[in-house]
Amino acid sequence: MADFLIARDIWPWLAYTLAALVHVFLLINLVAVGALVFIWMERKVSGRIQDRLGPTRVGGKFGWLQTLADGIKLLTKEDLMPDGADGFLFKLAPYISFCASLTAFVAIPFAGGEYPFVALHMNVAVFFIIAVLGLEVFGVILAGYASASKWSLFGAMREAAQVVSYEVPLGMCAVVPVLIAGSMDLVFIGDRQAGGFWNWYIFHDPFTFITFWVYFTCATASVNRAPFDLAEAESELVAGFHTEYSGLRWSFFFMAEYGSMMAVSLLASILFLGGWNGPLPVSSWLTLTFDHGFVWGFLGNVLGTANLILKGVIGVTVMMWVRWTLPRLRIDQVITTCLKYCVPIAATMFLGATWWQYAMPNRTFFGLVRISSQSYALGERLSPEESLSAGKETKPAGDAAVSAGTQNHVDFAGVN
Repeated sequence: MADFLIARDIWPWLAYTLAALVHVFLLINLVAVGALVFIWMERKVSGRIQDRLGPTRVGGKFGWLQTLADGIKLLTKEDLMPDGADGFLFKLAPYISFCASLTAFVAIPFAGGEYPFVALHMNVAVFFIIAVLGLEVFGVILAGYASASKWSLFGAMREAAQVVSYEVPLGMCAVVPVLIAGSMDLVFIGDRQAGGFWNWYIFHDPFTFITFWVYFTCATASVNRAPFDLAEAESELVAGFHTEYSGLRWSFFFMAEYGSMMAVSLLASILFLGGWNGPLPVSSWLTLTFDHGFVWGFLGNVLGTANLILKGVIGVTVMMWVRWTLPRLRIDQVITTCLKYCVPIAATMFLGATWWQYAMPNRTFFGLVRISSQSYALGERLSPEESLSAGKETKPAGDAAVSAGTQNHVDFAGVN
């Protein structure tokens, strides 16, 4: 947004200020309003699975305003703190968790193209999001330590062990789409999956298909969702790390949890499920691209944003479905699932995807579709015109090939 304003002769400092304010406003509302919707969805989904109706009174037949009523109740509750608690850390912990969850959205693009919808366009966005989401555990640890409660401390230690363990296979799964695209730029990765569902990386080869399900399992564990919610475990630890919290501070933990669920779902959508690109290239058919003007491209990005958010909501819904279907695991079973199953499978799939890139570099959709071979510099995002022309260029030979290698040029598969 700032680049767009600067290109129209707006002072740079004013352009960046306006862009920052708009981005912060939209992202905070996305997380906050998303939490309101997801809490309502959680109750309705759990009710249907358990043969109940869920909320039906507040806000009409479907209980639309139940979450809002709960929020008003939390605002009016007394802010309690145990006598032996560390006051500063006790108050700081919820905000650390929420800020870590919110910060991940800064690097998540909601649409691509010439003017991508992203607060901060980073060429290492994949690494940044995974690293920032891992910081949420610090809020949980501080909450357990500062509460002066053995139940809270036990829950915090469980969360620390679980999150640190599952970050390993989670990162290995995220590396597979990075390997295929040749970049950690999420805008680039999403744009490379345009054209149809057969170009989505989940269907690139059998190894990426399995990698997606391992990623989803590890992501569910990393955001502390059942059957991996050992940090709360109300049957054992009362409420786990947030046992001593009430009112608004307690709600921040839940906003952080639902925000992280949405973040990992959006990341999965971009890495494996085409991002903002639908199963069919509807935007191209409707000429909603920047090639036909800025307004048409902007409308295409709005459509892509709705498409990506829909995929994220479906991912969160599946997490809810799993929570109310499977029983909670023991802590030893959670760690065993990570170290004995997720890590070896993720490592094997990474090696398999590497072999696929070497053996069939110009094949996708499980080897059934042939695509062109192109090259680009690491961290560089090609425009659609450059992408088309790159496929027609021949590779340099001799000394020219060596010099191209020193400039970090990589071959990747691009759609015709």
